[in-house]
This record gives sequence, C-alpha cells and structure tokens, in this order.
Amino acid sequence: MENRRKPAPPATTLDINCDCKEYVIDYLTKSFPVRLMAVFTDENGNPRSEPMNDENGAPVLCRSALAARDRMIEQLCALPPIATALDAIIERFGGDQVAEVTGRTRRLIVGRDGRQQLQSRSPRANVAETQAFMDGIKQVLVFSDAGGTGRSYHADLAAKNQARRVHFLLEPGWRADAAIQGLGRTNRTNQASAPLFRPVTTDVRGERRFISTIARRLDSLGALTRGQRQTGGQNLFDPADNLESAYAKEALHRWFGLLFIGKLEAVTLARFEELTGLRIEGSDGSMVDDLPSIQRWLNRILALPIGLQNGIFDEFLGLVEARIDAARQAGTLDLGVETIAVEHFDMLSDTLLRTDALSGATTHLLELEIARALKPLRLERLEELYGFSGERQQFLRNARSGRIGLLVPARSLLADDGTRVARFELVRPLKHGHLTAEQLEESNWEPVDPAEFHRLWQVEVDEAAASHKRERLHLATGLLLPVWDKLPSDYVRVSRISARDGRSLLGREVPLHCVPELCQALGLENEHAFSAEQIVDTVLAAGRPMQVKGREALTLKRSLVNGAQRLELAGWSAARLDWYKAQGCFTEIIRYQTRLFVPTASAAVVLARLAGRTKQVLPNDSIYTI
Repeated sequence: MENRRKPAPPATTLDINCDCKEYVIDYLTKSFPVRLMAVFTDENGNPRSEPMNDENGAPVLCRSALAARDRMIEQLCALPPIATALDAIIERFGGDQVAEVTGRTRRLIVGRDGRQQLQSRSPRANVAETQAFMDGIKQVLVFSDAGGTGRSYHADLAAKNQARRVHFLLEPGWRADAAIQGLGRTNRTNQASAPLFRPVTTDVRGERRFISTIARRLDSLGALTRGQRQTGGQNLFDPADNLESAYAKEALHRWFGLLFIGKLEAVTLARFEELTGLRIEGSDGSMVDDLPSIQRWLNRILALPIGLQNGIFDEFLGLVEARIDAARQAGTLDLGVETIAVEHFDMLSDTLLRTDALSGATTHLLELEIARALKPLRLERLEELYGFSGERQQFLRNARSGRIGLLVPARSLLADDGTRVARFELVRPLKHGHLTAEQLEESNWEPVDPAEFHRLWQVEVDEAAASHKRERLHLATGLLLPVWDKLPSDYVRVSRISARDGRSLLGREVPLHCVPELCQALGLENEHAFSAEQIVDTVLAAGRPMQVKGREALTLKRSLVNGAQRLELAGWSAARLDWYKAQGCFTEIIRYQTRLFVPTASAAVVLARLAGRTKQVLPNDSIYTI
C-alpha cells in the first residue's frame, strides 16, 4: 500500500478540528434572540411586537438571553468531538482490519502506541484496500459512493475470501439509484453465497423516508413476468417499508380523514397545518379535494420535532400495516419472487396446459414434493432478540396442541374509524405471527411456568432439527403471460424452488383447491386425482372449500364451531342422512338447523368412503353403493 505515515503530536495537543461545531456556534452567535421586544397594539387591536432601541438608536439587549446564549456556547465548546461513522468503525476495529475504499486523500488514525497519526492516501490506495479485503487480510470493508462504482466485493469463487458478506447500509441519502448500485457490489454472479443486507436506521421515524425511496425503486425493477424482481430487491424490504406504495397512499388518504375529524392522538388538525404549512381544511370548512402527495407529506414530517414525528408515524404505520395484513391474509399481497430453499424436490406429475401457436413455447403445471430442512429459533437467540426479564413478555402454552410460544407486544393497528386494535406478536420455534387482543382471548393459549417454557421450547427445537418438512405444491411454469388471467387472482405468489443439488424451478404457485378451476378454464380435464389426505390437509390449512368426488356433489369446508375448527360437509341430501352417519359422519343441531360434520381425526378415512365405489351392508340390511 502506497500510504505514507508521519508522526503527529499526542491526541491532546493535535490541533485538527474534525467536527462541524463552529457552524452551530456561529449560528447561535448571530441568530439567538437576545434583543428586547416592545409590545404594542395596532389599529385593529391586535398585539404586535418590535425591537427596542435606546436613545442613541442602539439595540437594547436582554441580559438573561445573553447569559443563556453564552452558557449554551460554553457547553457546546466543552463537548468532545463526535466521530463520523467511518472514523468510529476504523477506531473500533483498527486500520489493520478495516479496508477503506472512499475518496479521502488524508485521514486521522490511532496508531498502536495510542497516538494519532495523519495518513496520506494515494489514488492507488483503494485498489490495495480492495485486494486486501478480497484476499481475507482485512475482514471489514467500508466503501462510499466513490468506491461503489466499477468494483466488486462479493464472495467470488475465485477470491480467497469467500465468507458470506453481511452488508450494512449506512447513510443511504436521497439518491436511491446510488444506494441500489452500492447494494449490487456485494451480490453478483459466481459467488459462493448471497449476502445478508442490513439497512441501519435510528429510532427517528422520519428516516424511514430514505429507506422508503430505495424500497420503491427496488419494486420498480420487475419485468412483466417479475422474474427479475429479485435481482434488485432480494426481499430486502418488508412491504411496509415502501411508504410510496398503493397501500401507503391509501393509508395516507385515510390518515388525512382521521386528522380532519379529530380521531388522531398524536396531533390535531390546527397544529399540523401550523407546523407543516399543508392545508387540509378548505375555506368552506370541508376537507380539500387536492390533498398533499405522500412525498410532500413525508418531506414536511421530517421538519417536525422527533417526538411528534414518531407519534405521527406510529399512527400512519398502523394504517399501512392493517392494509398489508389484510392483503397478506387474502393472498393478494405482491411480494415479488420468493426463493424457497429446499433439500431436494421430486416431480410427481407434469401437465401441459398450453402450447403457443407461433413460438411453440409451452406452459406446464408441475406437481412437486419438496423436502425442507427446518431451522428452528433456538432458545439463546430468542433471549437475545426479546429477553426473558421484561414484564411485557408472556410465556404461553397451547392447551389444545401442547405447542409453546412467547407473546410480545407489537405495534397496534389503526382501524378506518380511528380506533386502535391492540396486537401482539406470537413467537414460536418454527414461525411467528400476530394476534389481536380479541383473538388471543378466544384462543387456547394459556400462561406457563418459565422453567417449563424453556424445557418445552428446547424439546420442539430438538424435534425440528432432527426432521425434514415434506409438502406438495403445484407450480405453473413456462410461458405464463397468456394464461396469467386464468390463474387464481386472489393468490399471487411467484416462487423459485432452489434445491441443494443446483436444480431450480421458477413459476407461480397454484393452491390445490384452484387446480380443478384452472384446468377447466383452459379446457382440460383435471388429471390430478387428489387423495383424501390432500383434501383434508388443504381445507384445514387454507380454509378454502373443496369438492369431494362421488355420487353426490359434496363440498368439504372448514367451520368454526364453539371456538374449534371443524370439517363440515355441504350439499348433502337429507334423505341420505342415515347413510352419511353410517360412514362415520356426525350431526349437530345449531340454531335449529342440522349440520353434518366429519371427524377431524378420521377425516381421510371417512372421505375415502364417501368418494368410493364399494358396497357396504348397513345395519338395516339395505345395500348402498358408496
């Protein structure tokens, strides 16, 4: 490395100013209000004020204001300099471990003797620093816009350092294209492993404005088939991070409505208009039609006090997350391409859906069986993330299933009428989700002793680590645009199935209950004979009704009865009620109506009887064809 070092005086006598303190002090000196003001009443009776002058025309100064200004300047000058993020990282890990690829020609570093040294850096320093990082000599790399162009820092298979990169995004700035270009430096082809991206923000909610711009730009990179979406986003951001999406714009319009009618707690209409200069109320007392855009609203929010920023954003994000949760539950949330890493997959069937007349390209429906290695959340990591000593966490156990979970408070949702919906996050060894206070009260989760919680959690982790999860799915792949409108509109999920042996498939998932409709829409006979087990598992998991083939058009659906999920049959004939009961079904009169249910434990056996073609002699000696 062509860096030249020259000794410098100790840190206490080194006369180099590394902060911007003088700008703040100059601003206080010139702009701090120290003049006395004379209050008078104008011709309209309104109180006014004007600066006071003495007999010679010199301004009259307030001694208490002067003392307050001088005391503030004295305290500022006594504060130690705050290091920048770059200097703090180099000071923490040392120049021998940090490779700096920036546009700086000189920098201050602390030598091994504890003395500051002024180091000059030549234009070739960036090349040497990059090589040191790629060779594994230095384990930490920091690069700026100047180092984010024309270089690659990914875990290249040809490099000595093939460790997985953990890319922290600091100070993204206003330019989303520069941040996207920087993120692409560590995620490229011929890499040993994909990086982990970690955007870094403080607890100031206004900083979400910068992350939102990047998230919006990443969402705009998708092609018509969305096959290229993941190259830009990599599922780096949650849908709630994009504050310029359709969900956010709809939430903002509702936020303005709640602000206008006084349903918000963080700010009132009059104060918001006074602080931001945005007009929400028209001259006639109604809400204006031309409301501020979300970009303009976000920019004005940044100028508010931090406490007010956070309060406004909490209520706004409550509206955004309520809409995103509703879309996720309905299956209409667009997440781009989601990679499903599996141990291996087997192709059970391949159905040709369509062949293009001009190009000859084909569209297929694949039935796959995938095996995924379970990655449970270990107890040590759970304690690191949430802690066990807090009073707000609750140790729970499900009385019905015996499963364990940790309940922690989550951000409340905001309903369209302005009411807050209390919400909790339920963390389990293999998954986590959210519950409202009402759902929690109606569920079977009950408190459990902390010692028992630790034991049961470890048992579930051990069971999951020693097994694979096998499941079947249908994937529409090939030329999808001509049949895109035939695919289920309420379930939009594009997935890439990636196996350990290098095989991968890209397509759109089709739920099991939608396969017959898809085949019928394309004029094909449904060649997939679903087993009774598949029908039962699909109805219980997805909650969508499915037809049971047999002599009658029976439909199996999931129903909530007395707080428990049951399997119910619809479309049955009252004349054959005794026959259904003889096959294993049972009835219950609810609100003066007889309803027919299938026992959950033996549902597959009962469905096989209902859909079969065997003969069975019933107790009354009547012979029925099943």
